[in-house]
Amino acid sequence: MDFVEQVKELALKVPGKLPHVQTEAATRSALIDPVIRSLGYDTSDTEEVVPEFGAHLNIPGIPKDKRVDYAILREGKPIILIEAKHHKDKLIQGFDQLFAYAITTGCRIGILTNGLIWRFYADLANPGTGKLDSTPFLELDLQDLKEPLLEELRPLTKSALNIDGMLKAAEELNGVGGILQILNEEFDNPSDDFIKFFYQRLVEGKPFVGNSKTLFTGYAKRAFGQFIRARVNKMLDVSLGNDVLITPPPIEPPLPFSPETPAPAIVTTAEELEGFYIVKSILRDVVAADRIVARDVASYFGILLDDNNRKPLCRLYFNNPLNKRLGILVRGSDEKTEDKFAIDSLDDIYKYSEQLKAAAAQYLAETVEVVAPSS
Repeated sequence: MDFVEQVKELALKVPGKLPHVQTEAATRSALIDPVIRSLGYDTSDTEEVVPEFGAHLNIPGIPKDKRVDYAILREGKPIILIEAKHHKDKLIQGFDQLFAYAITTGCRIGILTNGLIWRFYADLANPGTGKLDSTPFLELDLQDLKEPLLEELRPLTKSALNIDGMLKAAEELNGVGGILQILNEEFDNPSDDFIKFFYQRLVEGKPFVGNSKTLFTGYAKRAFGQFIRARVNKMLDVSLGNDVLITPPPIEPPLPFSPETPAPAIVTTAEELEGFYIVKSILRDVVAADRIVARDVASYFGILLDDNNRKPLCRLYFNNPLNKRLGILVRGSDEKTEDKFAIDSLDDIYKYSEQLKAAAAQYLAETVEVVAPSS
């Protein structure tokens, strides 16, 4: 079985194992050793995987009874060092020890793990020294496994071992990850410098100050929300083969500025879009996906049937992150009522699948025509 499939299979077993893993030793045998074996290394062969590595080393500042938990060897030299913690421990300790052993042995790859979270380090800033960067180039979570990231680790497998290839991939992951982090931060809370970049491209002859700055900041936030919505929509369109589901309205030109012009208030967030697609996935058994349409307003993110405001299905109240609610529209005898449910995470939406399907069914029943049998 390919190592990716092995790790995915291990990840599926994690929830059942955790209640029985009470010690660090149990964490190693139940969670860490299987991952090492999935990479192709024999944990029972001490010429290949050495537990409690470093007894023969005298490292300043590191007590002699403190050793790195594993060393994976090639031709007798460590190529990967692994420091292990209890699965309940946060990975805020252990790096210093890993760092010290790596720099002493010249090992260029280090792993800090509690069996669930796996952080991979390399000496990218100081190549060839074993001086590991303080920031990991990749992090895996077995409880939230991302297969594309797992694929990046193939050069560390025994059958395809290529440390230079792994380090080259690590440089790319480091750069791409850093850029993604900056983009996430800027889209969530855009800085003045980020907004000013667009302002200077679009506006000539006006400084980025005062009312111009305030208004353009509003334009930028709205544009970012529409951009995310359009990109997610396009990706789903390709994967599902549907027509475009949401057509973002055109972005108003930023000029002319006027003190009386109110700053736009509606910003569609990535979380609202994810909630929208969860609702679509729930309702696909009941109604065609292209009939379910989103309409964002200031106070909530609405989801309609047939883009008809007389056929509201539900509303996502996500403006207050401390009080997120799902509103489901139910038709009573005379008018529609809205049942609101508190949710802690997007996954909670699935708890109300039956209510959502019932909300859609009430409109579908209206369109059913009863045809009398022919005589």
